[in-house]
Amino acid sequence: MRSPGFVHLHLHTDFSLLDGACDISELVDEAARREMPAVAVTDHGNLFAAANFFHKATTQGVKPIIGCEVYVARGNHKDKTVDPEAPGTGRANHLVLLCENAEGYRNLIKLVSTGFLEGFYYKPRIDLDLLSKHSRGLIALSACLRGEVSEAVMEDRETDARNSAYRLRDIFGKGNFFLEVQDQGLEVDKKVNDGLLRLSRETGIPLVATNDAHYLTHADARAQEVLLCIQTGKTMSDQHRMRFATDQFYFKTSEEMTAVFPDLPEALARTVEIASRCNLRIERVTNPFPEFRVPEGHTLDSYFEKVVREGFLERIPLLERAAREGRQRQPLAVYEQRLSAEIDMLKKMRFAGYFLIVWDFIRYARAQGVPVGPGRGSAAGSLASYALRITDVDPLQYGLLFERFLNPERVSLPDIDIDFCMRRRGEVIEYVTQKYGRENVAQIITFGTMAAKAAIKDVGRAMDIPFGDVDRLAKLIPAELNITLDKALKDSPQLRSALEKDERYREIMEVALRLEGLARHASTHAAGVVISPQPLMEIVPLYKTNRDEITTQYDMNALERLGLIKMDFLGLTTLTVLDDAVRLLKQSRNIEIDLAVLPLDDAKVYQLFARGETTGIFQFESHGMRDILRRYQPTRLEDLTALNALYRPGPIQGGMIDDFIDRKHGRKRVSYDLPELQDILEETWGVILYQEQVMQIANRLAGFSLGEADILRRAMGKKKKEEMAAQRDKFMNGCRANKVPEKKGARIFDLMEEFAGYGFNKSHSCAYALLAYQTAYLKVHYPVEFMCALMIAETGNTDKVVKYINESRGMGIKVLPPDVHESALNFTPVGSDIRFGLVAIKNVGENTAHAICIARSKKGQFSSLFDFCESIEPGQLNRRVLESLTKAGALDCLRSTRAALWESIDKALNYGQRQGHHAAVGQGGLFGGARQSSESAVQDNEPQYEVPQVEEWSEDQLLAGEYSVLGFYVSGHPLAKYSGRLKEMNVVDLAVLEAKKNNDDVFVAGVIASLRPMRSKKGARWVILGLQDMTGMAELLVFPEAFSRVENLLKAGAALLVKGRISVEEVGTRVIVSEARPLDAIGGGSSGRAGSLRIRVDSGSLSEVTLESLKALFSSKPGACAVSFEMKLPDGTAGTLQSQCRVKADAALVAAVEEILGPGSTVELVPGNANGSANAAADSSQMEMEHTRG
Repeated sequence: MRSPGFVHLHLHTDFSLLDGACDISELVDEAARREMPAVAVTDHGNLFAAANFFHKATTQGVKPIIGCEVYVARGNHKDKTVDPEAPGTGRANHLVLLCENAEGYRNLIKLVSTGFLEGFYYKPRIDLDLLSKHSRGLIALSACLRGEVSEAVMEDRETDARNSAYRLRDIFGKGNFFLEVQDQGLEVDKKVNDGLLRLSRETGIPLVATNDAHYLTHADARAQEVLLCIQTGKTMSDQHRMRFATDQFYFKTSEEMTAVFPDLPEALARTVEIASRCNLRIERVTNPFPEFRVPEGHTLDSYFEKVVREGFLERIPLLERAAREGRQRQPLAVYEQRLSAEIDMLKKMRFAGYFLIVWDFIRYARAQGVPVGPGRGSAAGSLASYALRITDVDPLQYGLLFERFLNPERVSLPDIDIDFCMRRRGEVIEYVTQKYGRENVAQIITFGTMAAKAAIKDVGRAMDIPFGDVDRLAKLIPAELNITLDKALKDSPQLRSALEKDERYREIMEVALRLEGLARHASTHAAGVVISPQPLMEIVPLYKTNRDEITTQYDMNALERLGLIKMDFLGLTTLTVLDDAVRLLKQSRNIEIDLAVLPLDDAKVYQLFARGETTGIFQFESHGMRDILRRYQPTRLEDLTALNALYRPGPIQGGMIDDFIDRKHGRKRVSYDLPELQDILEETWGVILYQEQVMQIANRLAGFSLGEADILRRAMGKKKKEEMAAQRDKFMNGCRANKVPEKKGARIFDLMEEFAGYGFNKSHSCAYALLAYQTAYLKVHYPVEFMCALMIAETGNTDKVVKYINESRGMGIKVLPPDVHESALNFTPVGSDIRFGLVAIKNVGENTAHAICIARSKKGQFSSLFDFCESIEPGQLNRRVLESLTKAGALDCLRSTRAALWESIDKALNYGQRQGHHAAVGQGGLFGGARQSSESAVQDNEPQYEVPQVEEWSEDQLLAGEYSVLGFYVSGHPLAKYSGRLKEMNVVDLAVLEAKKNNDDVFVAGVIASLRPMRSKKGARWVILGLQDMTGMAELLVFPEAFSRVENLLKAGAALLVKGRISVEEVGTRVIVSEARPLDAIGGGSSGRAGSLRIRVDSGSLSEVTLESLKALFSSKPGACAVSFEMKLPDGTAGTLQSQCRVKADAALVAAVEEILGPGSTVELVPGNANGSANAAADSSQMEMEHTRG
């Protein structure tokens, strides 16, 4: 191999986020292709890429040089008072540091970590004092034009340049600091290089030549320019955007660098010399397990066995009960045998300490009442985990395999992921942090990358192409998980056609292909936590997020290769819901329930699944899954497990679900190639569905040990030809030895290989099916508490709360408005209803809500608004709070209209404040008189304490007020009066939009909840609407053409009928609007149209008591709306009777009539036309007529 005369020592990958555009894999591949012996990575201020770069380079035979271009503060790195961009003392300088050896690596980790943890101020900064303490083992280069020395030369501060050079040489030692010359074709480069050459001759500090590489090839310059626009939020048309002045910042060849520096061959050669000195190896951690202290007299192994066996003894009563009831599949002796085998295996693999660590923090969580999930991932296949209550799924009952979790024939670290209650997950992480040391525990970083559609959108935005045009291009990328642009181009003829027709699209695609997959931003992994036996900063670099979370700078993959213990502490909202529901049951009805011992054969629960009524049910809530449930009709936990595994892109696209359902219902014959397969595949109707089944088949037919079978399963998943050929030979040899016919053995291997692409981890699916069953059990048997818990968990998520309120109403559960006499802080069950909580009201904080509850507990109900203001702790009420309570209906219980309460707010506040002041200074006692309460004042007819008699707000005002402070409507809905007409027109509920296909034509109706004005590239106006109906929320896009037609209709609170087209996007399903009409125009109820209240009912249900109740109700709501009864008579005929009553019809009246009449009746408000007729409006729009015909 020829020896090149140059090695890159200054290079930025894509982990110099949105600045560098060198992909690590492509970089290493190119370095290997050029036969470069080494290459350095020196990202800005971080070591994000270091471990993964080291791994990739060493596997390709390229020496990796680990480095960083650090930011050096001119003063103390902790000083955050200076202007980072100001000339002089403000701005930090750059400095390139390269690791010569392990000591240098440890020092660089310390420096880079300190930059984030202590010195972050716009950039992660260190200072010269820190460098002095951590310089050993590091080689320093003076960096680019932002380096301290180069900057002084550029500004003609020669003395400062000389002093800086000497200072840095003294810090790193002679022979460890180099003056860095670069020439990217900038005008200033020649001046600086001449100055550095003079300085080198004067000081004896040697020169080294580099190229400030930010992208891989010369052709990538434009892509990197677009990347900078994405970083800064600018567009390519902006003349003042940040950009590189030339296109020379790329990964140049040795020959190109020789051409750049023909007069400095020694500076080029010195790169090779420096590279030869850098011999760092990033080694695996020898002992990754933190110390777990066991009681005196025990070793880790003996204590592990003790707690496992004790835990299993606690499980035995459950197993014995199941056996008595005929539900247990295996005798106790099999459990004992399996448990002993697992204990021996775990001790042999030296994982006893690991299991004790997990057992300990889960035990702590349970002791503190933190809800813990029943299991996640392959750990549910371990009986030892079940005994330790790490999981709650019996692996023998459901045929789960230990070897799927830990393979004794391919030893790797265990991977136990645990679900905790979303609200209290942090408590468990804090416990682990305290137990093993704050310096030894950290969360794990993760990097968002530019996926296919996101790359198209980012690039299109940066290139200043109109949003609508970019959006159309992005939508041509198939909706496939993890699809790449290359695959999209192969799979989508429409995409290829669009590129052929539009040069702008071709340009977007060209740049996006270069940027796709690059790191875009850093964030905290949702669950990952790493625990170390020593301070993490001695092993890996650390990072601090903008939320002050401490994470590793290495991602999950890098940490696994280093051998560190990582665990997933996941926050699962479902566990919070279950815990709240159980707590509410105890509070409201004194019913105690243990979810861990629920009967798993409850027919009513499976009927709920079979009906597809799974709103709020974990993993089974989507429209697609509900459709499958209705078709499949599950009757056992194994069915839920199977559907959980099937509802994924692979099986859906492969047609497996339809085949599975047909087999279940006997429409397709279930057969087995060999009798030995029946026991394995019977549960899944002869289909290989689970990874565990692949392992069992290999074990049963070919004599594989389960460990060998797991290796086969992994090989099938990776689809490596050579490895698969070897596994096929081994399988066929085993089949021959067991006298399995050759053709059948080959066919079965082919089937296993085919289904391996779809095969799911049964352990995970089973654990999550159990969680789904628990949620469904509560919904069936304790619906009020369950729905209440759902709403508590989603408080703040308006879309979800609206959906769950609608679901509750459909289940016959009323959601009552907030009430200062009844409401607690959160949603609460009140008999068969749910009461809104006070903290759900805008402007009413937790402290105020708490003060209201305390006052109520002390004195009981409030007699008036004045009494209320007097009773609440001073300082907790102000005008905004009282306005919000009034609008929300929380003060309706004070027996005044909302309009009257609104008029009294200032007087009541002043009264409350005055009475509070009197109490505080003891005025009553001082003058010998008693303080007069508002109640006695009102009784004495003092007019200033009376709420005025004013006309109540209109229904529209009442509802608008509720919406403004709650985010949804409680006492009714503006659409209620149109509901009958909308049903006739087959208008689609917003809650089911996601079930529609892309480009489907739809009609939707709702109230405009929000408007977001937008502008196109050409300056044309358009808008994004938030539309709400009685089932949920959706976003509507009104692009310029449609906007020009309907602009006058687009006002907050307006009720519209909208015609549009479905747009399925990454952010969710939206509607692109083509037309819109006011709902009044389709025959809706407006104040000018009296209309009628139409009641359809069986005449037999109209008892005397019912009729009296209706008469009293109608009398209490006088108005202009006629009332008619359409009655089904006993002989089967129908008749219509017109009532003498005329009412003020609104949503509240409709709900009250429905409550009196009960199930089986229909109450509908039929709007009248402009002349007061109850028939459909004569001016029904053309849009409606087209829809009706459709």
